[in-house]
Amino acid sequence: MKSISAKSDGIPKRNEEARCAMVSPSQSSFSHKYVIKAKFEVEGVVEKPDVIGAIFGQTEGLFGSDLDLRELQKGGRIGRIEITLKSEKDKTTGTIIIPSSLDKVSTAIIAAALESVDRIGPCESKIILDKVEDVREEKRKAIMEKAKEILKNWIIETTPSTEEILKEVSEAIRQAEVMEYGPEKLPAGPEVDSGSLIIVEGRADVINLLKCGIKNVIGVEGTKIPQTVIELAKNKETTAFLDGDRGGDLILKELLQVADIDYVARAPPGKEVEELTPKEIMKALRDRVPIERIKEVESIAPAPRVAMAELPEKVLGAIKELRGTLEALLYDESWNELERVPVSELAERLKSSEGIKAIVFDGVVTQRLLDLAEEKGVKTLIGDRVSDLAKRPLEVKVMTMSEVAR
Repeated sequence: MKSISAKSDGIPKRNEEARCAMVSPSQSSFSHKYVIKAKFEVEGVVEKPDVIGAIFGQTEGLFGSDLDLRELQKGGRIGRIEITLKSEKDKTTGTIIIPSSLDKVSTAIIAAALESVDRIGPCESKIILDKVEDVREEKRKAIMEKAKEILKNWIIETTPSTEEILKEVSEAIRQAEVMEYGPEKLPAGPEVDSGSLIIVEGRADVINLLKCGIKNVIGVEGTKIPQTVIELAKNKETTAFLDGDRGGDLILKELLQVADIDYVARAPPGKEVEELTPKEIMKALRDRVPIERIKEVESIAPAPRVAMAELPEKVLGAIKELRGTLEALLYDESWNELERVPVSELAERLKSSEGIKAIVFDGVVTQRLLDLAEEKGVKTLIGDRVSDLAKRPLEVKVMTMSEVAR
């Protein structure tokens, strides 16, 4: 078979696009997670642009625009395709390398689609997937080896003195000391009589706050609020610091009825105060909410079910198709679709995007996502479920997909 030119496949425009893709400037800012590697054989002599043109052309439209190689490359989700080849005895063999920043599932689909390419130019060809590499694996191995070295040197070189050991043990004992306060013998810190007070649920919560140096703390030990706590809260700036679960909700309702509370802080949804790290404790206390805000939110009647007619038909249809996909749709103020992303990437994408006014996604509305949506000016948040929320911004309408449409 005679040698052919880069345009001999009869699709010069597409082949020219392939050549541009191949020789585009280095994508120095492209950060990829996986690398697809494949081998190919061609019954004839072809050039690199022919191979790239065939890949783009024969995979186009197989799985819709979301997995179209041209669109993915424009959006920075697929890197520049690298081709190496050699021709001998009227045959061409070579390799294909495609870097990807997509998730594992999408990357696997792209890798499998390569094997569907059966012609390059006018020649019969065969592409065989070699492997899909996780480029982070080598980094992990290097980190693990370095960690082993650090730990070995640490053990050898940093043997503490007897004085340091005694000091550390004494400090731990001091932190863990919990006094009994009031006739109910409630667990409390040594500064419970200071000008401010933090109310937690139980003894383990008190101990965890003491380890962080927070000593003006007392535990209620149950959903029934002790009279001692009620009296203490009358003349102090009082913060209720509660677990991020149903039990915390119940204690908060009881406190609001019987005690003079000024602020409310909550552990992240599903977590308890006793298991929080010092960083998480300090963040929760920094983000405490004034009690007026809590009462204002509670006084608002639950939002009625949104009628299907209030949303565009295309959005209602998208909601029905979205179930079970673990994906999110981002809309502008006029309900024009801006982007479709995996739910796992929703928070990061929201941080870096502008103009998003509505989000519909197959996932759980968490406090973190709701706070981020409020910060970015999102007006409507529709999820599959809504977790227990410590605060609900008045500016963001939160709904579930079942409330919007059945």
